[in-house]
Amino acid sequence: MKKVVLAYSGGLDTSFCVKYLGQELGYEVHAALVQTGGFLPEELALIEARANLLGVASYTCLNTTTKYYQEVVRYLIAGNVLKNNTYPLSVSAERIAQAKAIAEYAIEIGADAIAHGSTGAGNDQVRFDLAFQILCPGMELIAPIRSLSLSRQAEIDYLIEKGVVLDWSKAKYSVNKGLWGTSVGGAETLTSHLYLPEEAWPTTKTASQEQDITIEFEKGEPRGINGQTLGPIETIRTLQAIAQPYGIGRDIHVGDTIIGIKGRVGFEAAAPLILIKAHHLLEKHTLSKTQLSLKETLGSQYGTMLHEGHYLEPAMRDLEIYLESTQAKVTGSVGVRLMPNHFVLLGIRSPYDLHATIHGSYGEANIAWTGQDVQGFTKIMSISTTISRQVASQNT
Repeated sequence: MKKVVLAYSGGLDTSFCVKYLGQELGYEVHAALVQTGGFLPEELALIEARANLLGVASYTCLNTTTKYYQEVVRYLIAGNVLKNNTYPLSVSAERIAQAKAIAEYAIEIGADAIAHGSTGAGNDQVRFDLAFQILCPGMELIAPIRSLSLSRQAEIDYLIEKGVVLDWSKAKYSVNKGLWGTSVGGAETLTSHLYLPEEAWPTTKTASQEQDITIEFEKGEPRGINGQTLGPIETIRTLQAIAQPYGIGRDIHVGDTIIGIKGRVGFEAAAPLILIKAHHLLEKHTLSKTQLSLKETLGSQYGTMLHEGHYLEPAMRDLEIYLESTQAKVTGSVGVRLMPNHFVLLGIRSPYDLHATIHGSYGEANIAWTGQDVQGFTKIMSISTTISRQVASQNT
């Protein structure tokens, strides 16, 4: 039998794919789940049990959390990436990590085909297809749900016919949790005017007392909280646990999908939003004016290309080199005050702080220049515009 590696999540769509690929198309199905930091151990155990119940030839969990941080998340922090000034790419960022892991596994076991359960309506089909076609050229690509244009009920009916009787009642809200935040979709996000109700959010608001914390950064990467040295991943998880109960990081992203329509999705991402804003503040103190200006453009470009599935484009490696080079002096601590539903950045401490009083205090006093220096400086600055205005007035 020919082998197919299925990007497996344990939900209805990929459960349908297991049966369809095996019994209708005659493949030996090897299910692979990619852990990018969102699944708890008990959830992984249930998913594996369901895969075996469905009759897969093999099941494996590919843990790529560390790789995902190193190859993707740290550049989102370095680039201060917020899609449409709102969304930290909580889900779209992890898709390339998942696609790469699946492709590598398919090659490793000598698979003849690779499959995913995406429908024809969203962005994920493009992200997975692009990665698989680039990383597994010539390998057959199968997307049964998309190809058959199946409704949810048709998938359920098919599984029942095959003797698979499980509770497929769809939760009112679709939740996708990962290291870099959680997406939330529901009836409200299909509209343009409704906000998600309290019960839609995965984390219940329980914190009400203000709390001041300090986040440590080393060369642009989060390294600890409140004086405790942690690795970047543990810093993200610890900050999420502290801040999420305040209701911080909840919002709805509206943007243009890869396939050309508008999309709307809720997200809960306290740690990503706090880290990006804290990191950006530290950069304002430690980077030059031109560095900040270039980063604003190139960081946005990096985020857009990642969101649209172009992670494997060589230009992305060029952008990563630039982003990483700007982080050499982005070291220090940032104070943050947590409050219900929002946070405030208190200030920074850094050995590379350019807000140095030896050169003068803004609006107060100057040491490095005189009033005559400024007068001459502004006269030179005015020359180009003055000439332009004079020429224009002579010809009107």
